[in-house]
Amino acid sequence: MPLSEHEQRLLEQIERALVDDDPKFASSVRTGDRRLKARRKLQVGAGLVVVGLAVLVGGAVARSVPLGVFGFLVAFAGVTLGVLNYKAATGVVEAGSPPAGSRGPAGPGRSGRGGRAGRQPLKNRLEERFRRRYDQ
Repeated sequence: MPLSEHEQRLLEQIERALVDDDPKFASSVRTGDRRLKARRKLQVGAGLVVVGLAVLVGGAVARSVPLGVFGFLVAFAGVTLGVLNYKAATGVVEAGSPPAGSRGPAGPGRSGRGGRAGRQPLKNRLEERFRRRYDQ
């Protein structure tokens, strides 16, 4: 839904005041979408995994232990980079807060079992199950 002209003017005034008040903060906020940066880091991590595995295999073929260890470390760094940026890159919902439009802890049409682990703590799931049985 687009902003009205009055709202756009107010937003521009707020932006100008922010730039005047704290230009360093304004430039850091204006740099772009965090998800985009996280996706780039995720792609770099995937590239590092591929390169690391290639170096690892090359070290095995050349019978060079230091080269194999280096390849493993590069692949491990890529996996670490990917894991650390996965949530920010994909916009995964934090644990404990159900996604928008879901009904209850398991979501629509799903049982509590077989879903993704870590959605809610076990205590909360058990309490919810007890309440449902008690209410029936």
